[in-house]
Amino acid sequence: MARGKLRIYLGAAPGVGKTYAMLSEAHRRIERGTDLVVGFVEHHGRPRTEVMLHGLEHIARRELAYRGTSFTEMDVDAVLARRPAVALVDELAHTNVPGSRNGKRWQDIEELLEAGVDVISTVNIQHLESLGDVVESITGVRQQETVPDEVVRRADQIELVDMSPQALRRRMAHGNIYTSDKVDAALSNYFRPGNLTALRELALLWVADRVDEYLQAYRAEHSIRSTWQARERIVVGLTGGPEGRTLIRRAARMAAKGSGSEVLAVYIARSDGLTSASPKELAVQRTLVEDLGGTFHHVIGDDIPSALLEFARGVNATQIVLGSSRRKAWQYVFGPGVGATVARDSGPDLDVHIVTHEEAAKGRGLPVARGARLGRARIIAGWLVGVAGPVLLSLLLTGIDTGPGLANDVLLFLFLTVVAALLGGQLPALASAAVGSLLLNFYFTPPTHTLTVSDPKNIVAIAIFFAVAVSVASVVDLAARRTHQAARLRAESEILSFLAGSVLRGETTLDALLERVRETFAMDTVVLLERGSEVEPWTCAGRAGSGDSRPPARPEDADVDMPVGDHMALALTGRVLPAEDRRVLAAFAAQAAVVLDRQRLVGEAERARELAEGNRIRTALLAAVSHDLRTPLASIKASVTSLRSDDVAWSEADEKELLAGIEAGADRLDHLVGNLLDMSRLQTGTVTPLIREIDLDEVVPMALGGVPEGSVTLDIPEELPIVAVDPGLLERSVANLVENAVKYSPEGRTVLVSASALGDRVELRIVDRGPGVPDSAKDRIFAPFQRYGDSPRGAGVGLGLAVARGFAESMGGTLAAEDTPGGGMTMVLTLRAAAGHPEVPADLPARAVT
Repeated sequence: MARGKLRIYLGAAPGVGKTYAMLSEAHRRIERGTDLVVGFVEHHGRPRTEVMLHGLEHIARRELAYRGTSFTEMDVDAVLARRPAVALVDELAHTNVPGSRNGKRWQDIEELLEAGVDVISTVNIQHLESLGDVVESITGVRQQETVPDEVVRRADQIELVDMSPQALRRRMAHGNIYTSDKVDAALSNYFRPGNLTALRELALLWVADRVDEYLQAYRAEHSIRSTWQARERIVVGLTGGPEGRTLIRRAARMAAKGSGSEVLAVYIARSDGLTSASPKELAVQRTLVEDLGGTFHHVIGDDIPSALLEFARGVNATQIVLGSSRRKAWQYVFGPGVGATVARDSGPDLDVHIVTHEEAAKGRGLPVARGARLGRARIIAGWLVGVAGPVLLSLLLTGIDTGPGLANDVLLFLFLTVVAALLGGQLPALASAAVGSLLLNFYFTPPTHTLTVSDPKNIVAIAIFFAVAVSVASVVDLAARRTHQAARLRAESEILSFLAGSVLRGETTLDALLERVRETFAMDTVVLLERGSEVEPWTCAGRAGSGDSRPPARPEDADVDMPVGDHMALALTGRVLPAEDRRVLAAFAAQAAVVLDRQRLVGEAERARELAEGNRIRTALLAAVSHDLRTPLASIKASVTSLRSDDVAWSEADEKELLAGIEAGADRLDHLVGNLLDMSRLQTGTVTPLIREIDLDEVVPMALGGVPEGSVTLDIPEELPIVAVDPGLLERSVANLVENAVKYSPEGRTVLVSASALGDRVELRIVDRGPGVPDSAKDRIFAPFQRYGDSPRGAGVGLGLAVARGFAESMGGTLAAEDTPGGGMTMVLTLRAAAGHPEVPADLPARAVT
């Protein structure tokens, strides 16, 4: 069965009309005869949206009871049984009520898609998981309901529903979004023009990225190579030199001038072994470009200008940033340089910027690795000079009536041999010496035009010429090889020194190390394989490289493999490495094994820490059970035994006292057991708050039932905004805080419980005049099984504050301890203000404080 298609209406802000747009599309499809049903659509009391629901088939919702309240959710089984062609499912990021089939609504939608049902849904930009921190910094409201970005990105169609901030605020003022009693608060808080403008920009940029993915896929599918300047993409060409940092910063400033611009830094390495740049410098430049919001790319190509232009056109770039050449003036005789070549061949669709820097015209210096080898162009030039040069020189000299003489002729031919040796190395020089000797003998040594020599002195001259030519060629070749060896050793020492230092300092992860191996040796894929024994299959412990290429499953499948011990190997694909590179590769492989062992040791240490923490809690729990829980049980048993005794005639007052003792012990036991169970739930992560909107004065008074009457003073203003909390968890938190404050307050001093509003937050303060807690212990008192000072063993198991903080954080709040002015301690419980219906949609604004 084919998977269903998902269409999402993405809203830039609450109230822009995404649900209305979804229902309009539903009516259009109904008119075309599409089998469509409403799985779940929430109109939020908006009349125009509610009218759009008329005429559509609705699937009955499933009712769920939770903590004494009835809720409705989409009935996934009923929709699957109905099996329509299209289902409308509103609020993609919605969190289902505990007890539902799935925890999130997007998971319900995945089931419908897998069953072949097309789904149309809605979501606001602020509910995307990757934008949670950004939205909170803009609006001050943390979105509790989020959906993974990948779920939205996988949608077959995404349609942006947008509206200008001014138009949206007019809709708000006309009562088309919220009821009239909430309009003023919404306009002055969440729906401020700045908030709406920022959310709108986030939505536009996010959708633009999605559209760009479609554009790249279309260009690749139709083999379009020309640049479409839909958005600015700036490619920075790096050589691995220090000037790369200047180029990256300049490109970032250029990108900042246009919203949505991208910076792509690219280093192009030759395909003949170790790259010619310092891996340390490349790592620094990679970090810099990523910190500035760009991306780093590593490309293989022998013709650097062509490879750079090919990459730029492949990513649909609009600009290329290059640095001024580091070559000196005389070096331009070998060619115009990369910058000039790229500018010449870029065509009208690519702008090329040449940026000056401090390293310009200072010379390129010795290359780090392979640069000392003679390139193909130099070898060809050497052969031309060595073979064609003597022939042309012979034609020139024979055309002169009075030649310079045999001695000068020998020097001229020797000069060509030296030039051939300098350009092409030993073989062209030897060829030049052989050709030059023959031509000297044939044209310039009497008798001419024959290979015989009549004068023995001429034989000596030709022999000396040949010997000198061979010697020069050998010296030049030896110097080239020594230079190459020195460059390789320098490259290897720099690589190994940087590698060892970073690994020993713990700065390199396995993925980063494998990526450095790939870049250093210019490979496509690098995989670290391991297995438990000789008969077990290989498994991948880490990999780096292109996601398109399939990594080798065995060392035998790789182009290069480097064993690490008996049961581990480093496998590389892309090309075959020369033998001289395997020494450095062996060092990388050994370091990869060390990094993998370190990561596993860190994981085992973390698990050991968790086990130790669990053992500590279990030990404390056993201590609590052995003493703190047995104390009330002993009191209860003693009172019951006394009441059942026939030896003593208890008066009515005595019986009441004993019964009161039993009740007090039972209450204390219930409180201790409740805290233990709550702590267990928090430790295992099974606390699932049911967030509702409620006034503090409905919850806080109920939390004071466990303290003596008159020991607490309440100060909760009526004009406070309502809070989005789980009433049960809030009551338990406040009860624990108040009981702790009363316990440590001096006799005759009451505990103050006051509340105030601060922006979109509500603070509940529990103030006592007890001994207080030093700053060094303020965080420690919230740890489980912690009791301050010399509290008697009967004072509790030390879980009250830990449970209170755990419940507060599970509701999206915070709990902290502060000093009370004049002595004592103040517990500050910060809660999220909210407004709306009991299900608390996260796109509703906070209510303003009047």
